[in-house]
Amino acid sequence: MHEAIRWPQDMTPSRSPIHFTNELEVAASPETIWSLLVDTAAWPSFYPGVEHVELLGGHQQLRLGTRFETNLAGQDVYASVQEFEPMTRIAWGGGPKASPESRAYHAWIITPTPNGTHLWTEETMQGPLWIELAKQAPDIFWRTHQKLLEDLAKVATQGGNSPTR
Repeated sequence: MHEAIRWPQDMTPSRSPIHFTNELEVAASPETIWSLLVDTAAWPSFYPGVEHVELLGGHQQLRLGTRFETNLAGQDVYASVQEFEPMTRIAWGGGPKASPESRAYHAWIITPTPNGTHLWTEETMQGPLWIELAKQAPDIFWRTHQKLLEDLAKVATQGGNSPTR
């Protein structure tokens, strides 16, 4: 049984017009998966569309409260880590700089399995920018996150090599 996401009250699936989940079994340890998720310098090797991540406040890796800026879904976004339990779960929330009324909450649950790790990611999105993007391609966010999981699995099992794009 996998633990449930601990949604902020205003970002629950029932209050969000966009909500999706993705999961994947990965033949890598939870420690390997965790190390890739908290090291934002590694994100461009597996996170679709991410070219850079700037950690704010002097942090070197993600931890509870870390604020960061990056480019996701073709948007410059700001976010902060709102949940952080090493090797188990991490979540961040934020939104695009160009549309302050648009927000997202992205959570991960990492569960050890006999052959590696069960990786679950779930996201809710609200606001006009995300809704417009979803209208253009209704499954774009789900597909992007599925690719994210697949590429993360490749990097984790290949010892840090970038997946072929």
